[in-house]
Amino acid sequence: MKKILLLLIVIVVAFAGGYFLKKNPEKAEPRVVSADPLTERTVQSGKLIGYVNENNSFTWLGIPFAKAPVGKLRWKAPRPADKWEGIFQALKPGAVCTQIGGPLAGDLPKEMHGKPVGSEDCLLLNIWAPNFDATRVPRGDDRLPVMFWIHGGGNSIGHGASYDGSVLADRHNVVVVSINYRLGPLGWFTHPSLRIGSGNPVDQSGNYGTLDIIFALKWVKENIAVFGGNPNNVTVFGESAGGRNTISMIASPLAAGLFHKAIVQSGALRMDSRPWSENYLDDQSPGHKNSSREIVNQILISDKKASDRSEAKIHQTELSDSEIADYLYQKTGFELLEAYKERVAGMLSMPQVFRDGLVMPKTPLLDLFSNSSDYNAVPVILGTNRDETRLFMAQDPKYVKKLLGMFPRIKDENLYQTVSSYGSDVWKASAVDAPARVMTESQGQTVYTYRFDWDEEPTVMGTDLSILLGAAHGLEIPFVFDSEKAGFTSGYTNSKENTEGRAVLARAMSSYWTQFAYTGSPGRGRNGKQVEWTPWLNAPGEAKRLMILDSAEDKGIRMSSVEISIEKIHQRLLAEIGLDNQEAHCEIYVGLFGDLKSNRSFLEFWNDQEYENLGREGCKAFPRETFYR
Repeated sequence: MKKILLLLIVIVVAFAGGYFLKKNPEKAEPRVVSADPLTERTVQSGKLIGYVNENNSFTWLGIPFAKAPVGKLRWKAPRPADKWEGIFQALKPGAVCTQIGGPLAGDLPKEMHGKPVGSEDCLLLNIWAPNFDATRVPRGDDRLPVMFWIHGGGNSIGHGASYDGSVLADRHNVVVVSINYRLGPLGWFTHPSLRIGSGNPVDQSGNYGTLDIIFALKWVKENIAVFGGNPNNVTVFGESAGGRNTISMIASPLAAGLFHKAIVQSGALRMDSRPWSENYLDDQSPGHKNSSREIVNQILISDKKASDRSEAKIHQTELSDSEIADYLYQKTGFELLEAYKERVAGMLSMPQVFRDGLVMPKTPLLDLFSNSSDYNAVPVILGTNRDETRLFMAQDPKYVKKLLGMFPRIKDENLYQTVSSYGSDVWKASAVDAPARVMTESQGQTVYTYRFDWDEEPTVMGTDLSILLGAAHGLEIPFVFDSEKAGFTSGYTNSKENTEGRAVLARAMSSYWTQFAYTGSPGRGRNGKQVEWTPWLNAPGEAKRLMILDSAEDKGIRMSSVEISIEKIHQRLLAEIGLDNQEAHCEIYVGLFGDLKSNRSFLEFWNDQEYENLGREGCKAFPRETFYR
C-alpha cells in the first residue's frame, strides 16, 4: 500500500511540476520553413526573402535594421546596417540581445535560465504581412497600417520574435513589425567616462535602447512600403517596459514624424535623472543602488581589484575617465550583467530612460503632456490590467507558499487581494487616468483608455488561478494579438472550459486595436459590430470614459465611468478597515507614499502624523526603514 501511495505522489508531483514550474507551454517540434519566392523584397541593405507561416501570413524574421553595436559602437547611437551580398534569408529570429536567460529569452534549455545569454549583435526586426506576392503589394493609399510592437521585460529581458504577429496581420489586414533593442546596461547606461571621446551628443545620452527603437522606426519609414505597409500610418504599441518605451516615443523629439498613433499597455510615466543614475549611494545627491558608479564598484570587487565597496570607490575615484571607459569596454556583456546582483524574474533593478535633454526631455512627463506642441501629440490608447501586481506577488514568498516546492498557495487571501488592489490601482491612476486627463485637455478627444478584467483561469491542483493571477500583468497580450503564441502566460491560464470565451474576447480586442491603427479611433472595431469605444472625457460624474474588456461571464465588454487618482487611493487607505494585519497596513502606506529610496513613490502624500495614526494600532512600531528593500 505504501508503494502505491508513493507512486501516486510521484505522479501528482510530476504533473504539477510540469504545470507550475514550466514557464513556457510544451511546444511541438519546430516547423521546418523554406524560402518562398513570393516573399522576395528589396530594402536599403539588399534583397531578402521570407516564408509563408502556418497562418498563411508572409513572414520575415531577423532582419538587421542597424549595424551591430559591438566594439567601440557598444555605447553609441545605432548606425545604419551594412549592405549584404546576395539574398538575405529572413527565415529565423536571430540572436536575442544580451540578457539573463528565462522564458522571455526564447527557447532556451532549462539549464540556461538564470544565466547570461544572447549577443550584442542583436538589432534585428521581424515583419508579418498578409499573403500577397510582389506583384500585388498594395501601393499608394492602399498601403496597410503598420503596427510596430515593442516588447516588455523591464528593459532587461525579452525579444521581439516572442510575439507572433501573423494572425493579426492575416485576420485584420495590417503589417506587424516587432523589434529587438539593446537591454540592461547595454541599453541604458550613463557614466561620465562614456561621454568622452565623442563629438556626437546623441552618443553621450545613455539612452541607447531608446535610440534603437527610434532607429527601427526610421528603418520602417524608409523600407516598409515594399512589404505593403504605409510609412505614413504607423502605430507604436507595447506592453510593460514596451509601454513605457512607447511613452518615450511620444515624449522624444527625435521620434517626431516617425509614428502616428500609440497604444500603451501597462506602461509607466517614469524617467530617471542623471544624478540618480550615476551617483554613489552616499553622495549628497544619492544615486540608485545600481547606479553606474555603483556597478563599476561591483565590477572592481568581482575582478579582485578591491576587497569591498569602500576600497572600490577609492580606486574608481583614482582612475581617469578614459581608464574607466577602457575598463568597461573590455568587459563582456555577460560580465556586465553579472554585476547586477538583484533580479526579479530575470529583470535587473537599474536606472533607465534618462532625462538627458536631447533624446528625452528634462521636463516631467505630465508637465510635458500639458502642452501638445511639446510632445508628439498623436491619438493614444492608455490601459492597464485590473490585477497588475498579482503576477509579481504570485512569485513572492511573503504572500505565497509552495506545497512540496511547487503547488502555490496564497497565505492570506484577504491580504493578498487588498495589497494587489492598492498596487494595481496606483498603476492605473498614474499610468492611465493622470495622463489621460492631461492629454485630453491638451490634444482633445483623441485619448482612449481601458482596463482589462478577464480572469476566467482554471483551478489546477487546488490553486485557483483566477485569484492567484486574476487579470494580472501581461495577460492581455495573447488577446491583443489573437494568438496564444504571443505572450508568456497561456500555459498557465488556458483551459478547455475558457476556450470559447477567450476566443470571443481576443477577436474583439484585436479588432479594436487594428481599427485604431486604421483610423485613430477603436470605435466599434474592424467589423463595426463591437460596443462603441468612446474617448476619455474630463467631465464629472457618470461620464463614460473607460472601456472595460472582460468576458461575457463577467458583464462583458462595456464602457464605464470608473476614474481613480492617487489622492483617492490615499484617502481610501486612510479609511481602510478591512486589514487586520497592522504591519501590512503600514507597509502599504510606506510602499505607496514613503519609500525614500525607490525614486518612484508619491512622496508628496507622506505625512508623519498620518502614518503614526494609521489603521487600528498606528505605525509607531514600524519606522519607514523597516520596509526598505
